[in-house]
Amino acid sequence: MYIPRHFAVDDRARIVELVRSYPLATLAIVQDGAIEAAHVPVVFDAHRGEYGAVRFHLAGANPIARALDGTRGAMLVFSGPDTYVSPDWYESKHLVPTWDYAAVHVWGTPVPMEDAPLCNLLGDLSAFQEDQIPGKEPWTSDKLPADLYEKMRRAIVGFDMMIRRMDAKWKMSQNRDRRDRAGVIRALTGLGGERNRAVAAIMSSLESD
Repeated sequence: MYIPRHFAVDDRARIVELVRSYPLATLAIVQDGAIEAAHVPVVFDAHRGEYGAVRFHLAGANPIARALDGTRGAMLVFSGPDTYVSPDWYESKHLVPTWDYAAVHVWGTPVPMEDAPLCNLLGDLSAFQEDQIPGKEPWTSDKLPADLYEKMRRAIVGFDMMIRRMDAKWKMSQNRDRRDRAGVIRALTGLGGERNRAVAAIMSSLESD
């Protein structure tokens, strides 16, 4: 990922927050000379190793699952909030449209899991997401017959990946002056909508640094 200096992020707390807030990652590998991709919900273990670790699962029938034998490298892309930015929102003149976004790329070598850690992964994944739903009693696998749950687990493969490299990019108009950034924040806040508000919130937090 190309990261100009003013868009680079090394704030660990910001990175962890994005990955945990947007846990559906794009998994990419090179297989037989072609790039193959899948979309996987991820559990991010921030305190394992230098950069943390990720756990995820794939359908056993997915060719990517069969290719990840513990020796093949992979990249996961986490995409945070993004939105179009109109030059009409800037104070400065003669500028062009752009797109603001936040993204994290991580690299490592996924290792297939045995059944016990797979159970832990599935429990952690559902528990974290269930906790985000206000006023709801969390769903747990105890609500399934044990034999059915075991049968369903046999149809998937879990993976554990220690992160060996991590790049984070917050392209949030940092290359514009303060008046221009303030104009974008005002416009996005006024427009409303989840994406616009999320980008405006990140831009505001960067202003306070």
